[in-house]
Amino acid sequence: MTINNEKLWTKDFILFTISNTFLFSGFHILLPTLPIYVLKQGGTSTDVGLLSAIFVFCAILIRFFTDYGISKWGKKYYLYIGCILCFVAAISYTLATTVPRLLSLRVVHGIGFGIATTLYATIVSDILPKSRRGEGIGYFGLGTTLAMAVAPGLGVWIVDNLSFNNLFIVATVSQIIGLLSMSLCSIPDDRTVHSQTLEKSSLMEKLIDKQLPFQAFLTILFGVCIGGVLNFIALLAKEVHIANAGYFFLVCTLCIFLSRLVTGKIFDRKGPAWVILPGTILFLLGFIVLAQSSSMTSFLTASALYGFGYGTIFPAIQTWMFNLVPASRRSAASATFYNMVDVGNGIGSIALGMLAEKLGYASIYWCSAIIMGIFLISYIGFVINKNQELADNPQDVEAKG
Repeated sequence: MTINNEKLWTKDFILFTISNTFLFSGFHILLPTLPIYVLKQGGTSTDVGLLSAIFVFCAILIRFFTDYGISKWGKKYYLYIGCILCFVAAISYTLATTVPRLLSLRVVHGIGFGIATTLYATIVSDILPKSRRGEGIGYFGLGTTLAMAVAPGLGVWIVDNLSFNNLFIVATVSQIIGLLSMSLCSIPDDRTVHSQTLEKSSLMEKLIDKQLPFQAFLTILFGVCIGGVLNFIALLAKEVHIANAGYFFLVCTLCIFLSRLVTGKIFDRKGPAWVILPGTILFLLGFIVLAQSSSMTSFLTASALYGFGYGTIFPAIQTWMFNLVPASRRSAASATFYNMVDVGNGIGSIALGMLAEKLGYASIYWCSAIIMGIFLISYIGFVINKNQELADNPQDVEAKG
């Protein structure tokens, strides 16, 4: 019982959470507004798609070099590089008056964001005591949830009432606050340690850590379903004549916030299955209700189910990955997690978009429900198989999941 009393809310954890919150705010404030800016600059819908695809591709590509970057600069200074690139991109958007310039800046922003997201998650897992890692990562993610809730709406309000220049100034200030908060954290310089433990690995192992293939498979399924909601929920609302689609994200974010307050503690005490299984069921039910939504009541019910499911699954898989690898491989685990979310998101955006063109936007969420059904069956099979291994080898107390 005493191990669970290890201190969680340290100065470094608080500052690091604040820093992460403002980094994500600077990203999310641009998410719904940059497509509008592209069209204003004479771009097309294809250019809007390229804007997202280039960002995701660069974020994934730079994660191939995570181990190299850490061995050369250490986690602390490599994170600085990522955050500075995000800052440079944000402040430069005011100068991007053509689509090619915008796309070039998305390359810079994608690289910076890919580095930063990987290193934030890795370092916070180092800061947290293992006995409270699930709880801590859940709280850490609340900052991201807050950014996701507030920043997009704020961005749209600024564009509607002020100007795009003001939008880019706010995004830049957000990145500056993130950098300043991080600079106050006491992160050790670990370049020597990582340069000694750097391992040669194949391209596939850089994309997916060799210890985490099943977890990567689940994450990519999860990412596909996220892509369906992020990119098409407003279009679904319009198709079924539901006004004020923004309420979906408001309710969803509240439920994500509430779930993260509870599920991390359950993860630490009971293990991943006690969190992932109910979270998956809620997530799946959310898509079923969403696919049939024709009123604001059903729309918001789906939002609540989606939010509780998302807020449960996301930190649980991430923490599960961290717990399965040694400390020296947490950066690789973090890269694997975010790579699979981004790959799934990209696949989902393209494939589900093509499906919607033929069958309507409701079909996206029926398909997402089927995908989460595959997720659920796969995980149940994994748990049954692992329990059987434990029964056959009771001495193996370090069962993975």
